[in-house]
Amino acid sequence: MTPYIREKKSFGFEDIPENTAFEAGYLVTVNSGWRNIRPVVNAEKCVGCMQCYLYCPDGVISVKNGKAEIDYNFCKGCGICSKICKPNAIEMEDER
Repeated sequence: MTPYIREKKSFGFEDIPENTAFEAGYLVTVNSGWRNIRPVVNAEKCVGCMQCYLYCPDGVISVKNGKAEIDYNFCKGCGICSKICKPNAIEMEDER
């Protein structure tokens, strides 16, 4: 039995979409006020690696001008983006 070998393909940042495939609201509902902490992006530290975008379970992170932006209307405050951010550009803070 011979193993199936896939053709090697290389991907770059230009191959990753800038936004989610669906508009927010189709996949999630508006945050109903139960979030007690929220992620805040420090634009000076953000390197635009898009890891937060790829790991966000609600798809509320988009990249504008090479920096992450969060749609707080749909963010649930899970903190995954903060945990995955290598340059520590996303910090969780108390909801105002």
